[in-house]
Amino acid sequence: MDPTLVEMGSHLSDAMKILESGQIEMEQDPGRRRLSWRDIPGPLQGDGHNVGTILQLVQNLMHDDEDQQLPRMQYVGEQGHMALLGHSLAAYISVLDKDRLRKLTTRILSDTTLWLCRLFRYENGSAYYHEDDREGLVKVCRLVIHTRYEDYSTEGFTVLSVKQPVIYQSATCRPGLGQHLCSQLGLPLSSLCTVPCNTMFGSQHQMDVALLDKLIRDDMETGKLPLILIANAGTPGAGHTDKLGRLKELCGQYNIWLHVEGVNLATLVLGQISSTVIAATKCDSMTLTPGPWLGLPAVPAVTLYRHEDPVLSLAAGLTSSQPVEKLRALPLWLSLQYLGHDGIVERIRHASHLAQRLLEQLKSLNSIKTSDVLHNEISLLEALSMVEDELSSSVVVFKFYQESSSASSGGSVEGYCSGEREVQDSLNRWLGEQLSVLVSNSGVDVVELEDEGVCVRFNPLMTAAALGTQESDVSMLVEKLSEMVPVLSCTLRFRLDFREEVLQYSALRYIEEPSWAGLGAIRYEPRRTDLDEGKRQQELERINTELLKKLKELDTDLQFSSGPEFSEEKNCVFIGMAVEDLDLAALAETIASLGREIEESGKLLENMTEVVRKGILEAEQQLQKANEEKLMEEGVLRQIPLVSSVINWFSPVQSSVKGRTFNLAAGSLDTTDPIYSLKAQMSKEGTSDSPTATVKRLPGQKLFRRSGASSDSFSETSSVSHLEEPFKVPEHMPEHMERELEGSHDPLCDGEKCPLEQRVPEGQEEEPVSIR
Repeated sequence: MDPTLVEMGSHLSDAMKILESGQIEMEQDPGRRRLSWRDIPGPLQGDGHNVGTILQLVQNLMHDDEDQQLPRMQYVGEQGHMALLGHSLAAYISVLDKDRLRKLTTRILSDTTLWLCRLFRYENGSAYYHEDDREGLVKVCRLVIHTRYEDYSTEGFTVLSVKQPVIYQSATCRPGLGQHLCSQLGLPLSSLCTVPCNTMFGSQHQMDVALLDKLIRDDMETGKLPLILIANAGTPGAGHTDKLGRLKELCGQYNIWLHVEGVNLATLVLGQISSTVIAATKCDSMTLTPGPWLGLPAVPAVTLYRHEDPVLSLAAGLTSSQPVEKLRALPLWLSLQYLGHDGIVERIRHASHLAQRLLEQLKSLNSIKTSDVLHNEISLLEALSMVEDELSSSVVVFKFYQESSSASSGGSVEGYCSGEREVQDSLNRWLGEQLSVLVSNSGVDVVELEDEGVCVRFNPLMTAAALGTQESDVSMLVEKLSEMVPVLSCTLRFRLDFREEVLQYSALRYIEEPSWAGLGAIRYEPRRTDLDEGKRQQELERINTELLKKLKELDTDLQFSSGPEFSEEKNCVFIGMAVEDLDLAALAETIASLGREIEESGKLLENMTEVVRKGILEAEQQLQKANEEKLMEEGVLRQIPLVSSVINWFSPVQSSVKGRTFNLAAGSLDTTDPIYSLKAQMSKEGTSDSPTATVKRLPGQKLFRRSGASSDSFSETSSVSHLEEPFKVPEHMPEHMERELEGSHDPLCDGEKCPLEQRVPEGQEEEPVSIR
């Protein structure tokens, strides 16, 4: 074996170990700390680095410790190492002499093309390998233009003005595909014709063949030339397959090139194939993406086509005389040999089995609809088409769905139905995001379809090989989904009820935000009317910011946030998903109470200066008035220092000047007499108003949860609380008990026991009970 190849394989293995490991220390200088992105020098250093140092730097850049939120990298197995080795070998082989290079590249290209044509049942086909999965279709369109316009190679674009070419594509094709073709071919956008899907007969995701026939005839009558039709064997969104058999017949009738692409083409390697997909083997060209299907990194996409004239294929760029360009197939050539025929078939079969397994389990869940039952009324033809399409598709699309009649437990649903689609979309978007995090190996993502709205998509052919998805991951996905369905149902049912609860408080406003997945958004609005618009907005922002902070500090299962980053509604409190035993009334009452408390505290601080100033002026006036009254009562003689002391000694005077206290909360100047009276102090405490709502709950029970405890438990709790209360003197006491109490307080009791002391049990005479 060539020593260079052995050394290359060894270096690649060592490099992969370094790059895939997050804790490799440098062998030459263990004391040196690991490099980070901040240590990369700007200019190129004069002395070079060794391989280990460079690989260590690349490893640090790939596994930056500061980026902890990034998704984990794709697992690269042995077959992935073979694909990466192919790129290194391609660079090494390119230095061979021309004869050896031509012989080697011809063998690699012919082997890979033969294997792919046999795997995907495409007889007598040629192959074009390309990095961009759209590039093959661009070259095919150029081939068709060269074929249909004989003078195109000499006259150029001028021949296109005689008969304008038309490219037909389905409405469910990849976004931007038709625009990319027109841009690369130099055609106007008027050359692109988008064919709608069926809306009355057949599947709503398949191209309308009858309408396509009419469009082709209309274009031919106006002097246009139908050029190529792009069909789907697995739409990018939901994985539906067009009626390829009927489309092939229509294309043969009008001499139109038929090109097919889609994820369902991978199932052609299986033994049992649906009739809708097997018809793709009769098309003129197809684009395959074996990289994600087989979990191979950095392998090219392949476009298989049939054409008899190699000169036109060379003119269109589908073939090349440069040996280096033929080396694009080398990574795929190595990987296919490593996997073998059985390994390739097993990977595709495993992915298809995962899709069918998930589809079977989803049909047993309530409120979860798959793509075949998302619509209530379908025709018999549509139902049969959906069943056929479902069996041929390896893509499972599902969503949470409930009728609007069950959207609320009470009240009217008017005003809700208008945003029902958006509410359902927001809930399904939240569902897909949660499932992708909780079961990351499943590879589920969120997709938005034109008719069904936002759905959750499971596409194992594109993700299972890279993520290593197993049947246990599918079971975990269904388990997590079954746990989330009750949460989604409760949230959808409580949205309208919560709005009704919020509307009962004049200071609260319910914000209609259908795109928010949760109970909704509320805003506390200040009740003051003496503020201008600018100050009112500042007060509004202050109150709701503080309200959000206080709500986050509560011991509850609810999630409170400031809403999406790009939400149009500002200064709001967004409430997350609900649970079954949620007490909406307590939630609304607590929010209103906290908002009122924040508003009143802010009002107190704002008016503190004015209140204190007025209070001081009032106190000065009352003190001045009290001094004048004192002067009138005592007389002039008592104001003389020596005379007043003599007069006060013979005739003491009782001053009538009363103390004053300043209440900051009320902003009033009150007398100090009630402070020295126990009864007045108790009444003052009894009449104080607390703005914070007190919600009774059992030990360990979180806020806003309805308690299921019985009345006996509450009576027990209340009795214990009565025993723990301190002894209080009743306000209304019988006359004889008052006399007894007065006698117990009389210091001249003549040694007799007071009535309360007589009630003390024997043995405790040393600790008599007295009331002070």
